[in-house]
Amino acid sequence: MTTPPAPMLPVQGAIDARLRGDAELMGMIKGLYDYVPENVAYPFVVTGESIETPDNRLSSYGRQTVVTLHVWSQYRGYAQALRIGARITALLDHQPLTVPGLAHVATRYEFGQTLTDPEPPGNIRHLVLRYRVLTEQQ
Repeated sequence: MTTPPAPMLPVQGAIDARLRGDAELMGMIKGLYDYVPENVAYPFVVTGESIETPDNRLSSYGRQTVVTLHVWSQYRGYAQALRIGARITALLDHQPLTVPGLAHVATRYEFGQTLTDPEPPGNIRHLVLRYRVLTEQQ
C-alpha cells in the first residue's frame, strides 16, 4: 500500500473546475480566483485556506480536506453574496467530484458566515463558506 498524493491541490483543482464549469454561477460573478488581482470587479469568489487531515482505514489511506471559499460583494446587504453561496453549495454539497489521482468519497457543506468588511468605505460584504472533501487512494 503506497501513500496517495496529498489531496489539497487536486481537491482545489476539482472544486475550481466544478465552479468554473457552471454557466449559472459564472454569470453571477466576475471571477473565481486563487490570487486576487488589483482592482478586480465585484462580486467574485476566492479559493481560500485548506486544512488536510488523515482519514485512514484498515486497508487504505484517506484524507479529509477542508476547503474555505470566500464570496466578496459590494451589493447593499447580503442578498447577492448569499445567492452566490447558495449556488456554490448546490454545486458542491453531496455532489461527486473528479479528483485526479484519488477516489472522491463525499463533499459536505460545513458552514457559512456573513461578515462586513470594516475598512472604509464599509460597503464590502463577505461570505465565508467551508466544505469538507473526503478522498481515498484508488
